[in-house]
Amino acid sequence: MVKERRIDLSKYRFERAKEEIDASKELLSLGYVNASASRSYYSVFYTLLAVTSLDGFESSKHSGIISYFNRYYVKTKIFDGSISEIIRNSFEKRTNADYGDFYKVSNVEAESQIGRAEKIIEIIQPYLESRWAELEKE
Repeated sequence: MVKERRIDLSKYRFERAKEEIDASKELLSLGYVNASASRSYYSVFYTLLAVTSLDGFESSKHSGIISYFNRYYVKTKIFDGSISEIIRNSFEKRTNADYGDFYKVSNVEAESQIGRAEKIIEIIQPYLESRWAELEKE
């Protein structure tokens, strides 16, 4: 994939991450707690996609994106290891919310899920902005 396309895709995916967190908050305010928890996870997921798309990496599975991110960004210490725990918790909560029969996310859990997504955005945004600027200069 050409560099300009990777940058545009990364920026698009990061904007999508921010839209998902906004949707999550709105869903929670309307009482759609499980849907809110799911959208929060998708905010995390799109943030990871914004990073991995800069490398031209794609995967049809969420676990593939998470694994790639952990291998190339956490193990190499670009991001602190604690980010992996945030991602894992978010993924587990989304899986339970979307697929768990009779599983009901509490308001407190949904708020925590939103907090995790916001933390991921806060951690990764400076990296993305720096990489975009760097790549645009090349």
